[in-house]
Amino acid sequence: MSSSAREQEWAEWMRLAIDGDSAAYHRFLSAVTPHLRSLARRRCAAFGAPASEAEDIVQEVLLAVHLKRGTWDPARPIGPWLATIVRNKLIDALRRRGRETSVPVEDIAELPALDDRTDGSDRIDVEHMLDKLKEPQRDIVRSISLEGAGVRETAQRLSMSEGAVRVALHRALKSLAAIYRRSDGEDD
Repeated sequence: MSSSAREQEWAEWMRLAIDGDSAAYHRFLSAVTPHLRSLARRRCAAFGAPASEAEDIVQEVLLAVHLKRGTWDPARPIGPWLATIVRNKLIDALRRRGRETSVPVEDIAELPALDDRTDGSDRIDVEHMLDKLKEPQRDIVRSISLEGAGVRETAQRLSMSEGAVRVALHRALKSLAAIYRRSDGEDD
C-alpha cells in the first residue's frame, strides 16, 4: 500500500473515530503506532537524541493524538499532522534535556516506512491523570477523547460554544502534558 493510500485510510478511520466509532479509532491507533515509533526513532537519530528517548516520545505522541484528535482538521492530510506532533514532542524532549534544536520545515511531511513491531507499553493511567483536572476541562477531555464525542456534541451537552470547548480542551491538554511529564519524572 502506498503511503498516500495508507494516509487516506488513516484519515478515514480518524474521521469515523471523531464521529464516535471506537472500532475505527482502535484500527487507527493500531495502524499508526508502528509508523509513529519508526518516525520517532528516525528523528531521534537525526537530532542526536538517544534511541531510548524514542519510546517516550511515542507515548507522548499517542497521548497527544488521543487527547487532540478533535482538533485535527478532517479536510487536511493526517500524515503531516502526525509528523508535526512527533517533531514537537522530540523538540520538547530535547529542551527538557537542555539542548536547543531546530527542525527544517521541509522535514515535517517526510514519512518513513512502517515499522511493524508493536508492544503493549503504550498504556497510561488516563483516569488518574484526568482526576487532576478541574471541571469542565475533565468533562471535555473525557467526552471528546475517551468517549469519542465531537466538539459540537460536547459543546451542546455542556451548554458552551464550540470555541469555548476547543479553548478548554487546549488548556486541558497543556495541563495533562505537564502532569504526564511530572509523573514520568517521578518514575525515574
